[in-house]
Amino acid sequence: MRILLTNDDGINAPGLNVLERIARQFSDDVWICAPSEEQSGAGHSLTLNRPVRLTEHAPRRFSVSGTPTDSVTMGLRKVLPGPPDLILSGVNRGANLGDDVTYSGTVSAALEGSLAGIRSIALSQVYAREGMGHDVSFSAAEQWGAKVIAPLLDAPFAPRTLVNVNFPARPGGEVRGVRVVRQGFHDYGRGTLVESVDPRGFPYFWFGLDGIEHTPAHETDLEAIQDGYIAVTPLQLDLTHGPSLAELKARFG
Repeated sequence: MRILLTNDDGINAPGLNVLERIARQFSDDVWICAPSEEQSGAGHSLTLNRPVRLTEHAPRRFSVSGTPTDSVTMGLRKVLPGPPDLILSGVNRGANLGDDVTYSGTVSAALEGSLAGIRSIALSQVYAREGMGHDVSFSAAEQWGAKVIAPLLDAPFAPRTLVNVNFPARPGGEVRGVRVVRQGFHDYGRGTLVESVDPRGFPYFWFGLDGIEHTPAHETDLEAIQDGYIAVTPLQLDLTHGPSLAELKARFG
């Protein structure tokens, strides 16, 4: 089985090393094509206004001077000798839950793989609080990654779908299990906007996050993580709101 690995945290991210160890439990035919620098929040963006550079760091290990979507595209079109059987994106440093998946380069890399007709899975490690820096633990992803991926290898994936996996912020031995749940919704209160002045006297702005409000009950990825479970969520590219179709059609005759 040929596996392509990518991420949005960059070629040198600790989570990518975790993902490689997970992938090698299934195959020795593992390839890496990831952004040369961190691309968190890049979403499903393409680099269109400058050239993209491809760098080989070691056999089967490449970086791309672009987005996660660029990395998957280059992996499929230039790097690999043939199509992979599986694309794994991650392990992201931080959660990709609820509506955050629309911002996520990790999820979007898997989405690009699914558009190419390849089984694709995004994996993210939740951490306990902001400001942890290099202290973020990937223990849950390390211990549970292969256990979560294994049942997905022969599961039926509908066209243009992917699976989004989030590991809770607790040691692997304290994870309570796996929940297959729907995507939730949470609200950061529109977030924090930090304003300051650089050393040359020019103003700049930095986006931050406020406290989160999220959905009730225990049927979404947000509650699964809060309760100490791994959240497994199937996602689709089709964003059409079906119930609105009839209403809008009636308005336009």
